[in-house]
Formats: sequence, C-alpha cells, structure tokens
Amino acid sequence: MKSILGIGNALTDVLAILPDGELLRKYHLPLGSMQHVDKETGDEIWAALKEIGVQYVPGGSAANTITCTSIFGMPSGFIGKIGPDELGQLFKSSMEQYGVRTTMLTGTKGSGRCMVFITGANAERTFASYMGAALEMGPDDLKPEYFEGYDYFHIEGYLVQNQDLIAKAVQMAKAAGCIISIDMASYNVVQSNDAFLHNLVEKYVDIVFANETESKAFTKCDDPVASLREIARMCDVAVVKVGKDGSWVKGGDEEHYIPAWPANPVDGTGAGDTYAAGFLYAHSLGLPLKACGEIGSIIAARVVEVVGTKIDIPRWREAKLEIRELIDKLNG
Repeated sequence: MKSILGIGNALTDVLAILPDGELLRKYHLPLGSMQHVDKETGDEIWAALKEIGVQYVPGGSAANTITCTSIFGMPSGFIGKIGPDELGQLFKSSMEQYGVRTTMLTGTKGSGRCMVFITGANAERTFASYMGAALEMGPDDLKPEYFEGYDYFHIEGYLVQNQDLIAKAVQMAKAAGCIISIDMASYNVVQSNDAFLHNLVEKYVDIVFANETESKAFTKCDDPVASLREIARMCDVAVVKVGKDGSWVKGGDEEHYIPAWPANPVDGTGAGDTYAAGFLYAHSLGLPLKACGEIGSIIAARVVEVVGTKIDIPRWREAKLEIRELIDKLNG
C-alpha cells in the first residue's frame, strides 16, 4: 500500500449545540459566518462553550483528508504545529488514534481551534477561529527526513499564504519522489496568492482539487469544465467539484463527469476533504481516473450525512462495501 503525508493547520474543532442565538449575539458572530478571533476572545468563547458541553474533533482541511486515508488503510502522516497545551496534546493523540503518524511541532502560542456553534433545526453552523500556533509553522521547521518514505504529499490550500513554507515543502517532497496534490481550499486565498499558486501548480503539483469558486478564481473561467481543462493543462490531474451536482475529473486526454453519490445530507462540512481522501486512495491503487472520482464521491456522500467531519463506523462500513463492489466490478 502506498503512503501519504499531509501538511496543514493543526486545528481542533470545538463543537457545541446552542439552545438559542444568545451566545452568537454576545460575541457579534453573524449566523452562518466564519470569523477570526484573537486569543482573549477565543479563550472567553471556549470557556463559555465548556459550560454548555462540547465535543472535540481534530480538524483542519489536510488533517481531515489524512485521517480518512489512514482509515482506508494507507500509511498516513501529518505535519502541523500545536501549542504547549492540553488542546495540542488532544489533537496529536486524536490523530494517532486514527493511525496517523504525526510530526507535531510546538509553537509559543496556544493551539489553534475552530469553535463551531450549531444552532436551529437545520443545524446551521457558525465558526469562530483562533489560529494560534498553527500560524507559527515556517520553512525552518521542515527537515528532509519528514518526507522520506512517502509516495504522496498533500497540501492544504490555506497554507499557500505562507509562501516560503510551501516553497520549501514542495522542494523536499519532490526530492523524496512524492506525487504532490493540493486542495485549493478557499477562493480568496487563491485570489491573493495568484502568481505563486500558478507557479506552484505548473512546476510542482501533480493533482489539483478545487471547487467551482476556487477554480474560477484560479483560471478566470466562468464555466467549471473550462476551468477543469485549463487546470489540467498545467498538471497531470485536475478535479473540479461542483457540490451537489458532482465533480469533473481530467487527466491528459481523459475527461469524466462524476455524479454526486446518493446521500441524505445534513451538513456539507468536510465533503471536499473526504472526497480528496477517497480520490487519492483510489489513485494510489492505480485505479482508472473515473473510478478515483467515483470513490471520492462515495466517501463524500457519507460525511455529509453526519454533523461534523468524522464519519461514523456504520457509514464507513457502508462506504467500504460500496467501494469494494466498485473495485470488484472493475476487475471483472
């Protein structure tokens, strides 16, 4: 089985179900928004949530992807930075419980956290993020031995804002012989790092994952299929996800539309991260491009059926059975 290493923001999701919107109003958090807060406000909100009752889940885009690849059975590693505190140790131990080999660097600030407020009958989610130590990770933290022995290297797009870090990481990953993938993560990050990201994709990246808005920001094409083809011109494999309408995948002369897998969605958080995990797992098995997209779609369909980014055991069993049936069908 081929192996994968991810790099990303080490954030712990602190999930709380609120009885009403009082806490959101107190901290001036618009319903459904994502806000960045300073340490003082972050600590104050966290203390208030503890009184309500919270659930802690290791999060961050790349961490979500790498957790899933580990559950699929791929030897998986993760590089991130945490603070010298209880939350950082919780992130590290939680990742390791999923079988992920962690390289957790320690910063001077508190560990990053994303406080998630779940409200109303529709489980509307509002976010308050304190990045903390995650933002302290820099190029001097990286060592060539971190990359040795891995076949794939997966980059969280949010880290592209730290251009020196990513430039050094991809050089080390290429030197180690890794296939490099990136999830573009956010259209505003794409816009503000346009030249750097184009250079990165054209020179180093093999597989690009983007949603519709990110692909549009990257290529300046309004149509997702046109965006797909433009991205595929720069790398080996391009994937453009179009939400409930499915995804498009292209590699060389091969191009496929992948319908969304049937699901009963309650929360779309983590769908892109898990899609990437399924796609990369299938790619590591040498499966056809279309099957890679289908396996990504299968696992993404399971995560949207739960609140949060962690799929429960019954849904994992169901997804693995569907994937095994798909692979058996391919093998005739």
